[in-house]
Amino acid sequence: MSLTQFRSADESAPAVRPSRVTIQSLQDKKSQGRPIVALTAYDYATARLVDEAGVDMILVGDSLAMVVLGYDNTLPVTMDEMIHHTRAVRRAVKRAMVIADMPYGSYQVNTGEGVANAARFLKEAGAEAVKIEGGASRMDLVKRLTDAEIPVVAHLGLTPQSVHRMSGYRVQGKSVAAIHHLVKDALALEAAGAFTVVLEGIPTEVAQRITAALRIPTIGIGAGASCDGQILVLHDLINMSFSPPAKFVRRYGDAAALITDAVHSFRKDVEERHFPSEEESYHLGKDALAALLQEESLGKRKA
Repeated sequence: MSLTQFRSADESAPAVRPSRVTIQSLQDKKSQGRPIVALTAYDYATARLVDEAGVDMILVGDSLAMVVLGYDNTLPVTMDEMIHHTRAVRRAVKRAMVIADMPYGSYQVNTGEGVANAARFLKEAGAEAVKIEGGASRMDLVKRLTDAEIPVVAHLGLTPQSVHRMSGYRVQGKSVAAIHHLVKDALALEAAGAFTVVLEGIPTEVAQRITAALRIPTIGIGAGASCDGQILVLHDLINMSFSPPAKFVRRYGDAAALITDAVHSFRKDVEERHFPSEEESYHLGKDALAALLQEESLGKRKA
């Protein structure tokens, strides 16, 4: 085969699709010391961009209650709303693992209801895993979900669904007793079958010890750099959350300014009749325009 033929065959070959992220590939990253990258997304457009940028995990977080629906906290969002948004994300994602947040009230009442609601996320919305908040008290639920072939992401530390019990969004695990409790909770959830644990709002030193104690990956949000991966709310990342950022948030872009500037420019162009231009307008063909003008001319003569 000549060089030209080789190039032609190579160029005509279909592009290699990136491998889907799986529980095993996440575990491999922990074993190899390669950080796991995670973000939230809540609709087709943002999920597609996040997925194409190469993140490993996309969480359809109950944070959509605040950053998408405008509530003061995560508690009001419903199962049907979470299912709706997870479906949209699923349609966009080709590579990342899609995880659905179990909303408040969907698993706290009883274990059976929790399993049934979690199954809806996989069956109706196409999620590959669900996330639940809480420690050792969730062991039975995690076991039941695992037995039902529903992968579970656990969530410890600052758990937003416990905002009232915690008297606000406060850093957790600040005493020796609280640290031991968090470590025990993490080990219990791992034993029950959780395949990863989100650690939110806890001191770096505590997250470091939990990460070292677990065989499964830890994903940090406000938990320092020692976790196996990191996650942020996308709207915090791009300045679309309309609230002062938490200490752990780093803003990588300003979508709010981009959108505001674009809308201001559009409004100005419309008001000054600069939009639409001739190039942005459709016109009749010559024959149709001539026929229309002739008809209008005849109409005027008859009048």
